[in-house]
Amino acid sequence: MIFKAVREGRPYPDHGLSMKDWAGIPPRPIRLDQLVTTKRELALDRLLAEDSTFYGDLFPHVVQWQGCLYLEDGLHRALRAALQQRTSIHARVLTMHEEQRG
Repeated sequence: MIFKAVREGRPYPDHGLSMKDWAGIPPRPIRLDQLVTTKRELALDRLLAEDSTFYGDLFPHVVQWQGCLYLEDGLHRALRAALQQRTSIHARVLTMHEEQRG
């Protein structure tokens, strides 16, 4: 199994982070089998595109909420890493706590 689980939607409250806010979080290695996706579908053309991160962050965005790591942005990059037989990726991880609930 590539990911811990696949689901549709985010179970955590809105964090309100902008791309600039995300850029301030240093990337760290995360095992793919610890991630729960927040999207069930992917676009094959985006998976195969060489410039898929041209306008976005180079690192996937992960939200840690209630003990789980949710892959919020970067599904295509994570799957591409798995296809290259890598077991981990570098991602920016935001840790949210219960008191941050909307």
